[in-house]
Amino acid sequence: MSADSPPYPLLWERIATSLAGQGMSQALGVRLLRVEPGCVELALPYSDKVTQQQLGFHGGATGMLADIAGGYAALTLAPLGLEVTTVEYKINFLAAFKDGQLRATGKVVRAGKRITVASAEVLHVDAKGHTSLCALMQQTLTTVPASA
Repeated sequence: MSADSPPYPLLWERIATSLAGQGMSQALGVRLLRVEPGCVELALPYSDKVTQQQLGFHGGATGMLADIAGGYAALTLAPLGLEVTTVEYKINFLAAFKDGQLRATGKVVRAGKRITVASAEVLHVDAKGHTSLCALMQQTLTTVPASA
């Protein structure tokens, strides 16, 4: 395996393929950074597409990124032929930021046959690489048959 190869290539392909099919994620520039069993990390760059009126990252964009990271963490543990969908989530916005990027790391807390609980931590990364906690999310997901 080369230094550029992901450590879990089949999981990476499964998540990357699904992410490529999400119109909103693609329109906003969401990037896949890491995939491991039960864990996914994504990035969202700052742009005028993700701001609110005070020019900071919009809470909707932050919530979307957290939801996707937690959902894909759950998908890494779902059997082939099944997908996951969010039943509910709760998010705490801890600080507002502009510029740089947001990074969300989703982790599975507990995976069951039908219900999975995941969490996500959203960090702001500034131009110098400094990170600050931005939001915390907990979600419940359920498995559904994969679309044809």
